[in-house]
Amino acid sequence: MLVPASRDSGANIAKWKFEERKRHKLEERVYKGIPDRWRAAAWYTLIEGMATFIATSPLPGKGKEREVLRQERLIAEYHDAIDLPSTFDIQIDLDVPRTISGHVMFKTRYGLGQRSMFHVLHSFSLHCESCGYCQGMGPLAATLLSYMEPERVYICLVRLHDDYDTHDIFLPGFSGLLEAFYVQEKVMQKMLPGVYAVFKQNMISTTAYAVKWYITLFANTLSYQTQLRLWDVYFLEGKDVLVLMAISILWVFKDNLLSKEASFESILNLLSSFYVMEDDDALMAWLRRAMSDRKLRRDMALWREEWKELVRTHQERDALL
Repeated sequence: MLVPASRDSGANIAKWKFEERKRHKLEERVYKGIPDRWRAAAWYTLIEGMATFIATSPLPGKGKEREVLRQERLIAEYHDAIDLPSTFDIQIDLDVPRTISGHVMFKTRYGLGQRSMFHVLHSFSLHCESCGYCQGMGPLAATLLSYMEPERVYICLVRLHDDYDTHDIFLPGFSGLLEAFYVQEKVMQKMLPGVYAVFKQNMISTTAYAVKWYITLFANTLSYQTQLRLWDVYFLEGKDVLVLMAISILWVFKDNLLSKEASFESILNLLSSFYVMEDDDALMAWLRRAMSDRKLRRDMALWREEWKELVRTHQERDALL
């Protein structure tokens, strides 16, 4: 499925691409689960593919040529930023040892893994003045560092920021989060009307339980293996899959949430838990069916536009649970 796209001067593979004659199988293979030894190459190629497709960079050129220039610029930007001061350095240094500390790469204080994480987060905090740094960035950087070298992790974070709209999630005020919550609640009304009614009755807002889901891309919510499977799909499909992942969690706990004994405290305790899915394959099959529902996808796009209009007219406060 993956074949070499280019090699460096030493004939080592510098870049991968998906084999064109097998591209029609890409979705099936990704939902099935990318083999772990191929995950670094596949993730980077998927993210690069999204960036090439969107092509929002102001650099000259088109498509792949523009993306090559962008990659070279980002590598230089990463190395230049390491030596620059950031107002977030103290907070980053406090957060690094608390991020995925059980992973062998990040156990040792000021070991190679923690230093790499600090450098990536430090440089990324300087990339966008509006976003700066927030704690949700740590698990993203740590997971990516488990598979890639720091320069590529930095490139991936920038592409997630620019091309997957995590800029709006990390932005002060979390405008992207609120949009995701609005879409999630609309999907709940369609798929889980009973759960939506219970939440409304108990005055349970989506912000009370779902912030950490979206801001870390479910890194502190799902088991590591399930998180990796979700990220496989996210890098292929984009942000809609995060909303549907949230819906799938609510669906799994539907009976508990609709129970007569359910209360404000018990519901929030349940939704703040760490989830271990019984069957990752069943979860991915459900996500694939949902993502293939064209009407649902059109509705989600319309709801995102509705939210933008509500924000423009200052009516967003009453639109959420």
